[in-house]
Amino acid sequence: MIQQKTKNNIEKSTQRSYPLMKGLMVLLICSQLSACSDTSIQKLEGAAQGTTYHISYWSKTPIDNTAVANAVKVELDAIDKTLSNYRPDSVIEVFNSTENTDSQEVGAEIVNLVRIAQTVSVASQGCYDLTMKPLFDLWGFRGEAPAMPDEVVINKLQSRIGMAKLEVIDDSHLRKQQADLKVDLSSIAQGYSVGEISHVLEQLGIIDYLVEIGGELQTRGYKPDQQPWRIALERPLPGDMHMQKRITMPKDTQMAVMTSGTYNHYFDYQGQRYSHILDARNGRPITHDLVSVSVIHEDPTIADAWDTALLCLGQKDAMTAANLAHIPALFIQQQGTELIESKSDALNTLDKITIE
Repeated sequence: MIQQKTKNNIEKSTQRSYPLMKGLMVLLICSQLSACSDTSIQKLEGAAQGTTYHISYWSKTPIDNTAVANAVKVELDAIDKTLSNYRPDSVIEVFNSTENTDSQEVGAEIVNLVRIAQTVSVASQGCYDLTMKPLFDLWGFRGEAPAMPDEVVINKLQSRIGMAKLEVIDDSHLRKQQADLKVDLSSIAQGYSVGEISHVLEQLGIIDYLVEIGGELQTRGYKPDQQPWRIALERPLPGDMHMQKRITMPKDTQMAVMTSGTYNHYFDYQGQRYSHILDARNGRPITHDLVSVSVIHEDPTIADAWDTALLCLGQKDAMTAANLAHIPALFIQQQGTELIESKSDALNTLDKITIE
């Protein structure tokens, strides 16, 4: 996890945050698991992927809650062994550490994520890029003490990144066109994980649920009192846990809400704030006034990639990209003490949800 520390002339951040949490406050209305009957909301929670997860569900028919908990744990462990950049034995880290340009087997999961990321990268004009791992490491956003790196080193590392250098060979193989290429899946892995845990619940016969990992979530159905799931987006300001918007989710379909923000991961240096959102085109943190993007989409993996990409682009280019790709997105800019909201065309016409 990232802990902002006072060191030299780096000022202490106002928050402690986890490496994958991107900025969504969720209202969970649940009771303790052991105290629930079949028609009460069940609750599972714990630690995963460097952050926390919360799962709420209920069923009209009897459900073995112990079996649900075990299935969720098995799936989270499997995802961790495949996608985690924090364990050297994961599939993605074995790929990263194998420095050659041969075809490598990584499995269908990773290839599918790369294909989605390639599409989003092109749509974001290269701002979004999975191969920025060396730059995240350089800026310290994967360690304990983020710091201002040397300009020469930033420019040197730029030659080591680029989605065009990552080639999909087939449905289970990737190839590096540059041997020292490194892939960081954190900008898309949580959305994928939310979707996979949702699938686990559905395979067990659960069709009314809310799954949240690190602030990213998906819902389906409704609560036992027939009311829809409601979630709250927090104000995109450091240390401010007040609600900015409330979203009423649809009852008749699954829907994901993914939010990326600049207000949880950052450090201050000589009066300038540096966000963990890096622009792959220059290797530096974004400097525009767009501080939060929420994407609402039926596919949590697609939503997770797009919220980061849109935040990277900034308001004008992000709105253009979202409209071209028909992505439902809520944008929040910070201008002084004022927060300014705007919606993409697809969000304005999305009648499955209510935002208030």
